[in-house]
Amino acid sequence: MKRIRVMKFGGTSVATSEARLQAALRVISAREQGFYPVVVVSAIGRKGAPYATDTLINLLRDIDPGIDPDPRELDLMAACGEIFSAVIFSHTLKTLGHTAMSFRGGQAGIRTDGVFGNARVIGINPISLRRAIDLGRIPVVCGFQGTYVAGDGSPGGELTTLGRGGSDTTAAAVGAALKSADTDVVVEIYTDVDGVKTADPDFVKEAPTLRLVTYDEVAEIAHLGAKVLHPRAAEIAMKYSIPLWVKSTFGEDPGTEVVGREKFPGRRLTGVTHTGRLVFLRFDFSSAPADHCTQLEARIYEMMARHGMSLFMMDLSPSGIGFAVPRSQYATIERLLDGRVVPLGGSGDALYLFQIGDKPSPSAEAQMELLAPLGKVRPIHIELVENCTMVSMIGHEYMQQPGLFLNVLETLSEAQIAVLQTSDSDFSLSCLIPESETERAVRLLHDRFQIAQVR
Repeated sequence: MKRIRVMKFGGTSVATSEARLQAALRVISAREQGFYPVVVVSAIGRKGAPYATDTLINLLRDIDPGIDPDPRELDLMAACGEIFSAVIFSHTLKTLGHTAMSFRGGQAGIRTDGVFGNARVIGINPISLRRAIDLGRIPVVCGFQGTYVAGDGSPGGELTTLGRGGSDTTAAAVGAALKSADTDVVVEIYTDVDGVKTADPDFVKEAPTLRLVTYDEVAEIAHLGAKVLHPRAAEIAMKYSIPLWVKSTFGEDPGTEVVGREKFPGRRLTGVTHTGRLVFLRFDFSSAPADHCTQLEARIYEMMARHGMSLFMMDLSPSGIGFAVPRSQYATIERLLDGRVVPLGGSGDALYLFQIGDKPSPSAEAQMELLAPLGKVRPIHIELVENCTMVSMIGHEYMQQPGLFLNVLETLSEAQIAVLQTSDSDFSLSCLIPESETERAVRLLHDRFQIAQVR
């Protein structure tokens, strides 16, 4: 039975020559233990570093901030960070006496659906990786990228990126593709923390490392803001029953093992997470009849999906809808919605004009003047709440316990932290709060529910 260990190293794990040496020594150790290592790397460093993804993207944006780069060109530029990283890591292994070979995503056989900037992996043919392994080489794969091959057979295909955290997805997908009847695969995600914590260690320094988490838990944690693992990676690993670990490159802590629900350790709560800065939008449908409300809702959500917007805290009522989006996506939302005209039929033909904020923007005013001769234009006012964030508690069945929601709200209220919106799921309970209160809210909830005592 061949044993393959897919080892993914994040940006901080490859940021310096010293960090790359530690990561490389872990790869060599795996080989000496009888594993066939397959390495996946992120771009070198984080924002501000010369070859980090954000730095490369800004090289394009800074040419003229008023003109957005083409998504295809953005993907070509962004993917360079992982290419630099893979080649440098591969050569680092060679200097230590081990034959290695770097692969772009497409060269590794990763095929995507062709959505620039946020592509999904639709298949992997790992024939090149298997050939390298059989020749005794260590494959080093560029994370975060793949190739879209059009139906017309365009030569070379199009390079596409997998969105933020895509290197985790690459590692899990490569592991799934390499698994077979005669090959066992384990995937290890290496980062700069010991594993999955019960809270952000920048906010709760004493937050312990969870030794076991389920695929469900870690996917929920990732969806709700924790950056330790991308949710798609957890979903792929769960689908193909691949053992998954989260460990530190820089220490000997055993890390966190991600397991199936049948191995759930039985704790009440898993942790407290927080997102980055959010903007909450509330749509007022009071000027529309019921059947138009349904059509407006469908149009808005379809538009958000088509443009790849991430939605949180979705709220639905007879008088309108609401949701939060990352602050980084708000400029796109504003371009899509403010001044947009939506014609609808049904309960009498009507024109609806979206307007963000209390005062119409120049764009909305211009549209109103142009449409006035056509008949009554009904405004859809969009209330904007800026500078907020989402704090969430994660758990299994305990999240449905009577009184838990009340206890959370009382804890925040006693600390005079305003709760702007709430939502829940089978595994979580979330509150939208002012961004300035994020650290205090995370600490309060972590301490109030004694999460650090349950592992």
